[in-house]
Amino acid sequence: MKPALNRFFFCICFLAVSCSANADTNQTPYLYVLGVVQDAGYPQAGCLAPHCLPGWQDVRKRRGAVSLGLIDPEAKKKFMFEATPNFPGQFYDLQVEAPDAQFDFGGVFLTHAHIGHYTGLMFLGHEVMGASNVPVYAMPRMTAFLQRNGPWSQLISFKNIALQPLQDNLAVNLGSVKVTPFLVPHRDEYSETVGYRIAGPDKSAIFIPDINKWQDWDTDIGELIKTVDYALIDGAFYADGELPGRDMSVIPHPFVSETMSLLKNASRSERNKVWFIHMNHTNPLLDSSSKESQQVRSLGYHIATEGIRLDL
Repeated sequence: MKPALNRFFFCICFLAVSCSANADTNQTPYLYVLGVVQDAGYPQAGCLAPHCLPGWQDVRKRRGAVSLGLIDPEAKKKFMFEATPNFPGQFYDLQVEAPDAQFDFGGVFLTHAHIGHYTGLMFLGHEVMGASNVPVYAMPRMTAFLQRNGPWSQLISFKNIALQPLQDNLAVNLGSVKVTPFLVPHRDEYSETVGYRIAGPDKSAIFIPDINKWQDWDTDIGELIKTVDYALIDGAFYADGELPGRDMSVIPHPFVSETMSLLKNASRSERNKVWFIHMNHTNPLLDSSSKESQQVRSLGYHIATEGIRLDL
C-alpha cells in the first residue's frame, strides 16, 4: 500500500524536467493524443491471429485505449479524457509532456461506463497512487454508477476522487478552454454516453470515441464537423466483413468506410478535420502501410496516433 499522496501523483517530475517545446514556450492550449485504440488495446488479450502477433512480439507496436490529454500552459493545468486500462503509461506520457512541477492535474472527463473508458480510475486508489480528491467529471448515470458500485465507490469514500456532475450541453469553464458534453446514442447498459466539444481561444474540437451508426443520432455529423477545427471520431472498424463469422450489422459503430461515404461530398478542407480514433485491433488503419490507411489519407482524412498535438 502506498502512503497517502497529498504531494499528489507520484513524483516523477525529476524524470520530466524539460517540458515539451509547445507547453514550455507557447501559451496556446492543446490536445495531446495519449491512446487511439478500442477498449481492449492492441494487441487484444487472447488474440494470436497474424495481425496481433507483431504487437506481442514487439512492445513498441503496442497501442493503448483511446485517451486525450488537454494541456493549458496559460492556466498551468492539464486534464485527461478517459481513464483507460492503460492509465499508468498514459498518465506518465502526460507527465512527461506537462510535468507536475509546472502543471496541476485538473482531473478526468469520462464518456461512459465501458471498460476501456473508466476502469483506469482504479489506479487512483489507495492500493496504487493514493490520490487526493482528483476531480472526475461525469454525467448523472455515470456518477450514480460510480457511487453505487465497488470498487469505484471506495474511491469516493476514501476521497481519492471527487465527482464533478455534468449536464448535457452545459459547458464547463476551465479558464481559456470550455468543455461541453453532449449525449450520443450507444450501448448504455450502465451509463449514458457522451461526446465532448472542447473549445479553446482560437480553435475547437469534438471528441466522439464511441457512438452507434450516424443515422441513429439526431445530429448531422457532416454539419457538426463544419462547426469545429478537429473531429476525433469513432473509427472502430474499417468495413463490413472485418470480423469473420460475425454479423457486423448489429455492431453499434459507424464503419470508417461508412463515414467516408457519408462525407464524400464534403470539401477536402472539411475532410481534413477528421481524425479516426478508437480503432479495433482488427482495423487495418493500425497498419500505416496498409492500402486502407493509404486510401484514408489520400482522401484527406487523418488516422490518430499517440503524440499528436492539436492546438486550440
